Amino acid sequence: MRAYQLPKGGAGIDALAVVDRPMPKPLYRQVLVKVAACSLNFRDLGVVRGTYRMPVGDNLVPLSDGAGEVIEVGAGVARVKAGDKVAGCFFQRWPGGEMTADAGASALGGAIDGMLAEYVVLEEDGVVKIPEHLSLEEGATLPCAGVTAWNAIAQHAKLIAGQTVLLQGTGGVSIFGLQLAHALGVTAIVTSSSDEKLARAKALGAACGINYKTTPEWDKAAVAFNGGRGVDHVIEVGGANTLTRSFGAIRNGGKVSMIGGLSGGATELNPGLIFSKRANVQGIYVGSTEMFAAMNAAIAANKIKPAVDQVFEFDDVKAAYKHMAAGAHFGKIVIRVA
Repeated sequence: MRAYQLPKGGAGIDALAVVDRPMPKPLYRQVLVKVAACSLNFRDLGVVRGTYRMPVGDNLVPLSDGAGEVIEVGAGVARVKAGDKVAGCFFQRWPGGEMTADAGASALGGAIDGMLAEYVVLEEDGVVKIPEHLSLEEGATLPCAGVTAWNAIAQHAKLIAGQTVLLQGTGGVSIFGLQLAHALGVTAIVTSSSDEKLARAKALGAACGINYKTTPEWDKAAVAFNGGRGVDHVIEVGGANTLTRSFGAIRNGGKVSMIGGLSGGATELNPGLIFSKRANVQGIYVGSTEMFAAMNAAIAANKIKPAVDQVFEFDDVKAAYKHMAAGAHFGKIVIRVA
């Protein structure tokens, strides 16, 4: 079978190469999946650039996100069967509960080989059936960005209808967060440097769009939109250039879900920002299989369709990475494998 390999973390996009690998075989409580599609996350760009916060092994098969059809199951498998359409879970060994060190060592496309191959073997507890109304290409967008947004909104913030969330930018996590918030009856505020992207976000249900280039004090604009109270929750993906304003945007007792550092890691954090707002701050590292299944139930009930920016062919993987690096995408970038 064909697969992509990265010879060494940090080797760069152009170092990605197609190789022939032996057909994998499922063992006890494992499943063999014929991969139909994969999708990219900002983390995948960090792996090839060498900026990802964790080391990766040589000759890594990249990408955490992919979906396909189960074609064979190993002994002891009961959750899925041949013919089921599934997505792989970001963490192959985090079925539920608190995250453990073992779960953290099972991250696809980083700690272990990922999904950018024609066939992959996954753990039985490391796959979920995708909602029936989604294509496999749409299902491939769910594992990282979707589950991260669900963890932040439903698990950490526990948002309910009538509350307000602020989402930074229009990448995968933020757009999933917008769609999930809208389905839950949560008011969504979206920031972007592009008025065109803000218009698209409003078409997906955003109640307010703030251009942070023309309105650099976007935290004050968010508070004003919310009647001077501040927002209940911020999905923080910016890092160094946005964190202080995230605290400025939340209400007293508000929550900040720390997800990414697109503008670099915040090197300083004034504890007074937390004390003054009685803020609840939590780091979010994707989520468990249990969270994935709960999110899928919400997606199925509301017939949510992931926002797919562009679909690339398997032979055009480098172009897909470069499209993400350009930062012009809205939602998810997909690679069609088969």
